[in-house]
Parts: sequence; structure tokens; C-alpha cells
Amino acid sequence: MKKLMTLLMMVLIIGLLAACGADDDTAGDTEEDADATTGATQVVVEDEESLLTGVSNDGAWIIIFEDDLETSEELVLTGGFENNDEPARKLALYTQDEDRVIIDQFTLTAPSITIENDNARIQGGTFAGDVYVKADGFSIPDGTIDGNVYFASEEYQESADLTGGTVTGAVEVE
Repeated sequence: MKKLMTLLMMVLIIGLLAACGADDDTAGDTEEDADATTGATQVVVEDEESLLTGVSNDGAWIIIFEDDLETSEELVLTGGFENNDEPARKLALYTQDEDRVIIDQFTLTAPSITIENDNARIQGGTFAGDVYVKADGFSIPDGTIDGNVYFASEEYQESADLTGGTVTGAVEVE
């Protein structure tokens, strides 16, 4: 009996020590090393409900797609989200490998999306619908907008960078 108790105590102590010494993958990350797609900073889109949550004030700075998605809802990308202490929102319409090379691209189809967060971007895939920009710094790196882009002011248009992607329709101030 005494040997059994000693054995159980040793197992408990080893388990406790192992739990206390567990390697936390995020503990040593610096801003340069941190992967922006981990933790509470992301929403992975699985269906229309997760999409609507992702683009809302209850979402995250990055909305990650893993497949094509179609919605009849007019989307509004809003909220005061940041990445590295700067305003930012990103629709990541792609998957990538460990070297950050795009391996799959997806299409989000909606009647429209209104951009209300500074430095928002639609990246790596296609948004099929019209885009209304009401914020500074909009961009489409490696992205396509299969529709029109309307800016609420010349200031927003001048701050945008559409050179990294493609717009199939009109680009104008409305």
C-alpha cells in the first residue's frame, strides 16, 4: 500500500511539473515573430453566420476564408480593429503555406461590401460585388474585385492602393 501511494504521488508530481513547464507557443513571440492569424485576432469563415460576425464589430482584424462563399446580405466591414497597433481589417480570401505562398484562392460573392475601417484590404482572392469605401488606406493586394469600387470622397480614393490587384468595373468617387 505504501509503495502504491508513493507511486501515485510521483505520477501526480511529474504531471504537475510537466503542466507547469509546458511550452507556450505564443509566450516568446514578439511583434515581428507573431503570426497574425492566431489567437483572438481572427475569425475563420465557415458559413454565412461566421462571415457576418467576422465583418461586424464583434469580429476580428482578420477574416479568414477556406472556401468560396455566397451571401445575399450587403456586408459592412466596420469596427476599430488594429494589427500591430495600427488600424487594419483584412478579408483573407486565400490559404497559404508555411512560406506564406498563396496555395488556394476563394471568391466571396455579395451584393456589396462597405469598407468603414482604415487600412482595410481584400487580399488574395475575389470579391464579386460592388465595394463602397468610406475609410482611408483601402487596398487589394493580390485580390480581385469583380464589380465596381466607389469611394465616398476623393481623399479616400487618393489614400487607396489598387495597384496590387484587379478591378473589373468602374473606379470612381460617388
